[in-house]
Amino acid sequence: MSKSATMKSGASVRKAARPSAVKSRFGRKTKIILGAGAVVLVIGGLVVAARPGPVAKTPTAVELVKSGPGNSAGPLTAAQTKFSFGPISMARGKVMHSYPITNVGTEPILIRKIYTSCMCTTAALVKNGKTSEAYGMPGHTPIPTINVPINPKEQAFVQVVFDPAAHGPAGVGPIERVVTIENSAGQPLELEFSALVSP
Repeated sequence: MSKSATMKSGASVRKAARPSAVKSRFGRKTKIILGAGAVVLVIGGLVVAARPGPVAKTPTAVELVKSGPGNSAGPLTAAQTKFSFGPISMARGKVMHSYPITNVGTEPILIRKIYTSCMCTTAALVKNGKTSEAYGMPGHTPIPTINVPINPKEQAFVQVVFDPAAHGPAGVGPIERVVTIENSAGQPLELEFSALVSP
């Protein structure tokens, strides 16, 4: 084979190799772009899924509902089951409210579990000046059985802490949350609160 034939065949091999190298780089760039796009879509879906649902009413003032039908779980009653923080700001941080609960029956009641309807809220039982661990939403934090007795005519408090910044920008607007107290006396006692969250 002559020298010129070798050079020609070498040049043609290099020319033939070049387009396939370009194709593989283009394929890799395309894969990176598609992967990045998929990540953005997944993150966007998670942000949309984390947004709290719409609320039917906008709170304007503190609401106090005295115990009565539907506001007790048998002999376990609450002096108030609904509360409104009114307008609150994410920038000012967490807000807290304590609900007094009383055993109006003749037998001790065991507070079995306390849990909240959202990860932005925690609740603790305060009895005789001692505050329990703060409990949150099932699935986000463990919800142990606590079995704390409330004697007849004894009062305790459920201390609720709400973090308006927990949901980020998606958490702006009216919110409603529920704290559930499972007990040995009957149906769970539910304590509700609302707020109007601004940045």
